[in-house]
Parts: sequence; structure tokens; C-alpha cells
Amino acid sequence: MARQQLTRRNWLQGGALSALALFGSGISTIASALEKLYLSDSEWRQRLSDEQYYILRDEGTEPAGSSPLDKQYGDGVYHCAGCDLLLFTAAMKYDSGTGWPSFFETVAGHIETKLDFSMIWPRTEYHCARCGGHQGHVFDDGPAPTGQRWCNNGLALIFVPADN
Repeated sequence: MARQQLTRRNWLQGGALSALALFGSGISTIASALEKLYLSDSEWRQRLSDEQYYILRDEGTEPAGSSPLDKQYGDGVYHCAGCDLLLFTAAMKYDSGTGWPSFFETVAGHIETKLDFSMIWPRTEYHCARCGGHQGHVFDDGPAPTGQRWCNNGLALIFVPADN
């Protein structure tokens, strides 16, 4: 068997592939303790409306301003519409002015992220850690204390009002 000579090109290609594997292509492992929910395509279609399926399973986006949850500011919590996992609390929500429900923080361990290149430049996409349902994108233009804006599709969420 011929031994491959270590060249600058081989070294750079190997380094680039390693960096991509570590940082660019994988989903974060923060939420690995949750039991995953796996359903067939037909089971997801039975569980979700056509619009929810488009967002949660096909990584679609609803039109800005279309969700009543954008202006929902009552006490309560926000669950994934795909599997009912708690993702956000009302205390984490703020008005970003974007037309989508926005949060400055998530429930720890309940979100996974990955890089999304669908708009050419990379963005950080996030999903429910239990069912993998697409929720939205996170940006670094949010308020204190985190400086983050977790921009969510309203159809990907269920608001559960607090018991008073």
C-alpha cells in the first residue's frame, strides 16, 4: 500500500474537514440528556397542520406579523407544537419589532442549534431538542442580559397560560 505524502494541501484539507465536523455541520450536544421523539413522516402529518408541518419538518418560515403569539405577553410558557417540550417562558419574551415571537433566552438543554447556509451567509438555526422540529434562528442583536434574539415561528409554538 502506498503511503500518502503529507503535503500542505492534504494538511489544509484535513484541517478544514475537521473544523467543519466540529463547528459547522453538527447539532450542538447541549440537549443530549432528553429522550428523543422519532415519528414517521405520516405520523408527523397526522399530528401537525399543513402549516406546522411546513415549518417544523421542512424548516419553513411563516410570514412576519402572521402569528398572534408575536403580541402575546401574558404570563405563561411556550411549548414546541411538535412534541410539547417547554422551550421558553413569558419572562424570556420581548418585542423585537420583527413580526415574530422573540425571546432573549431559552430553557436550558431544550434547544439544539446548527449552521444554516440557505441564505448564502451562515445563520444559526435552532430546533426542539426532543423532536428536532425547526423553531427559527438566533441572532446576536437582542436585549440584555444575553444580547440574543431567538426569533421563533409562532406556528411552531403552543402558548400555555399560567394558572391564576
